[in-house]
Amino acid sequence: MIVCCGEALVDVLDGDDTRSVPGGGPMNAAIAAARLGAPSAFVGRVSTDASGERIWSHLQHNGVDLRGCERGPEPTARAIINLAPTPSFQFEGDSTADTALEAANLAALGAGLHILHGGTLGMFRGRTADVLASLAERHDGLVSLDPNVRPAIIDDRGRWDHFHQRWLDVTDLYRASDEDLAWIWPGRATDDCAAELLAGRSATVIVTRGRQGVTVYTAEGELDLSALPVEVVDTVGAGDSFVGSVLASLWNLLRVDRTAFASVELRQWRTMAERAAVAAAITCTRTGADPPYAQELDPAHDA
Repeated sequence: MIVCCGEALVDVLDGDDTRSVPGGGPMNAAIAAARLGAPSAFVGRVSTDASGERIWSHLQHNGVDLRGCERGPEPTARAIINLAPTPSFQFEGDSTADTALEAANLAALGAGLHILHGGTLGMFRGRTADVLASLAERHDGLVSLDPNVRPAIIDDRGRWDHFHQRWLDVTDLYRASDEDLAWIWPGRATDDCAAELLAGRSATVIVTRGRQGVTVYTAEGELDLSALPVEVVDTVGAGDSFVGSVLASLWNLLRVDRTAFASVELRQWRTMAERAAVAAAITCTRTGADPPYAQELDPAHDA
């Protein structure tokens, strides 16, 4: 199955607690994949407080497998997202449950080589960072990483770089926004960053550029896709929906065959990226991280 590991938190929209919704990059990706019909699991630590109960119910309602999760008394992290007059972001996450994961063992999810996905806050925060990096390092299946950089939260760049590199050393699929790349490797062209990633472990690099579209890089070459024009409500969770859709398409195409991953052709990537772009665009028309269901996507985009 697709195993997304990292943080689950609540997004507080426009600073209004009555508009708080479950969020967190890896959790959103797990729900996106599940809504698109792929078997999906979430691995992380979820609080037992009221917000944690909402997150747990949200995951269960969407059919995400929780056998690899922990629960704990630590509070739930809060991301306060102000959308107007200009988008801004605040974070309340000291000693929260998402940082306190004690162990990660995929045996509870059953036999098989799962697709493992990580990134965002769980990649570098607290005890969770080492637990998940170690999980990725010993994983024999396909590994996906979306760094999903949040500069306002990163107070120790050296620590972030350390855990990013640990994941990078074992990552097959690397998705990042152009803004992510500009922060990770300042002053370098996107094509140059992609070439270096492809020269390492990664077999495919996907760079999303908002309204400027998407570029997919592989050993076969690269392809560019235009962004879909939509009436944007907000962009919360759009990148996670994109990733969840790509992972669901890969699961449908390959199941969990990592060896076959490097042989996926650009024409197949076009189909998967087009479908993912539709998923992201639909998410942008909704408030908060609300990925689409399979029946909402044009069947012509199926991988």
